[in-house]
Amino acid sequence: MSFTLGLIINPFAGLGGSVALKGSDGADTVARALELGAQPRAQLRALTALEALKGLTFRLITWGGDMGELVAREAGFEPEVIGRQQGAVSTAGDTETAAMAMVEAGADLILFAGGDGTARNVCATLGTSCPVLGIPAGVKIHSGVYAITPGAAGEIAAMLIRGELVALDSGEVRDIDEEAFRAGQVRARYYGELLVPSEPRYVQHVKNGAREDEALVLDDIAADFEESMESGVRYIMGSGSTVAAIMDHLGIPNTLLGVDVIEDGELIASDCTARDLLTLTQGCAARIVITPIGGQGHLIGRGNQQLSPELLNRLGRSAFHVVATKTKLKLLAGRPLLIDSGDSAVDQALSGLVAVHTGYRDQVLYRIG
Repeated sequence: MSFTLGLIINPFAGLGGSVALKGSDGADTVARALELGAQPRAQLRALTALEALKGLTFRLITWGGDMGELVAREAGFEPEVIGRQQGAVSTAGDTETAAMAMVEAGADLILFAGGDGTARNVCATLGTSCPVLGIPAGVKIHSGVYAITPGAAGEIAAMLIRGELVALDSGEVRDIDEEAFRAGQVRARYYGELLVPSEPRYVQHVKNGAREDEALVLDDIAADFEESMESGVRYIMGSGSTVAAIMDHLGIPNTLLGVDVIEDGELIASDCTARDLLTLTQGCAARIVITPIGGQGHLIGRGNQQLSPELLNRLGRSAFHVVATKTKLKLLAGRPLLIDSGDSAVDQALSGLVAVHTGYRDQVLYRIG
């Protein structure tokens, strides 16, 4: 009997990231994101995952239209469409219905493209009854049920289709309150567990939100950055508490969960969109100040989609000013830092060793994988 792969896409996943809306949950947020010029990205990321499956023999089942069928056909497959969304726009209910239908149709693995909200929908329906794996497409991805990149999701599915031995384990589903998130507060909640392939090279860990008592280290990192600042350079200040500590040290207002731009010690723009950043750095010397997500190691692609492939390609890895405590790096247990910009060529170009500023005049070299 051939392997049966299910495919579900949340068409609006990640829509709000590039336009600084911090999420995509809710019809109002989707409408606002589209109004601001956001472009859907979930289908493209699902397409990237499916590229790894070409040439393999398996049965592909999916939901109609932009919830999977269109992307599957674009990738060159002839999917079996086992259902369609109920209204003109897909909903969480459609995701839940699709997940259950795929289990009933004999799915051996379900790939779903989305973010933490999509993982919640799948979890509410399936629990650990069927192996699943997320294709990362959302703005916020705290859950430990997603591959580190869309391509990695495809690689794991290919391993299973080929009959290779891949262990299964439970992965936590976590999500945050988007309204609180937009107000600068992170309120994460545990929603349950899903059964996922346990392949450390390809599956991300749950975001580590533990707060370290490392105020002195953060002060040293901030002082080191202040000393390194150059006149006339525009610094793109990424999200996260480590970068926030630098902004606090400089006495500049900060968007904890957004991206700001400073120059010569002054705030130029706050909570910028991807388009804002392209405009603000056109013809200017610029650097990107970023920190990896604790426990995961993502530098780009988790909560900072404002750092678009166009911007990254323009500035290059030499423009990175990476900051992190040594404790945060040790928690990665040797795993590389990760970039998932949405453009594999850009991700590849940015790979290699990067200096991570870990204190005052203290740096370590760490690999971007």
